[in-house]
Amino acid sequence: MTENDPVKLNVDVVSDIVCPWCYVGKRQLDKAIDLLPDVKLDIRWRPYQLNPQMPEVGMDRADYMESKFGKGASEGFYRKLETVGEELDINFDFQSIRFAPNTLDAHRLIHWASYEKKGKSDKKTTNQSDMVARLFEVYFEQGGNLGEKEVLVDAAKSLGMDGQLVSDLLDGNRDIKAVEDQVAIAGKMGISGVPCFIIENKYAVMGAQSPEVLAENFKKAYEEKLDDQKSDTK
Repeated sequence: MTENDPVKLNVDVVSDIVCPWCYVGKRQLDKAIDLLPDVKLDIRWRPYQLNPQMPEVGMDRADYMESKFGKGASEGFYRKLETVGEELDINFDFQSIRFAPNTLDAHRLIHWASYEKKGKSDKKTTNQSDMVARLFEVYFEQGGNLGEKEVLVDAAKSLGMDGQLVSDLLDGNRDIKAVEDQVAIAGKMGISGVPCFIIENKYAVMGAQSPEVLAENFKKAYEEKLDDQKSDTK
């Protein structure tokens, strides 16, 4: 790295697309980025599965929540999230969510979105963060079943991706192992809850922290990276 090279802070966000606190964390991350206009971030979304044993076809959401929290216990969970969501312009609509999906294919779609680049042409394109935001919205605000191929293809098309290509890829096994390997790596790292923000592969910030807390950690790591760059050029 030379003195003239742009310095970007690498941030890996370990997340599951059906985790409501991860949706909160995404909005907090967006606000943290706004607080640091001079800090360049390279955000990469890494897969996690809250329930890796979820059947491939998923299951009824109410049954899943009852098995996880007990009968009626999820109501308080929902109310807290709805209050937090209002402050972040998230319109949580838990009543519309009828299905708890296996998220493997959704994570594959997020992985493929990383190959899309902005600004290459007039055609609207996307990247991982755009796709993550879209899938959160589809699931938590519209009740879309992220286990259905058609729902994922529609999300991809809405962001300018090739719908037919995505459909064909979802019909095959492309990148299933890659996603499963990354989920396994998160487990080996000791990550047992999400979101988790991993900064420069050295520091971890757990949970849906406030924008200020995230920004403080990002700024500290960024300044450290700048200092390392200056040392390398001496």
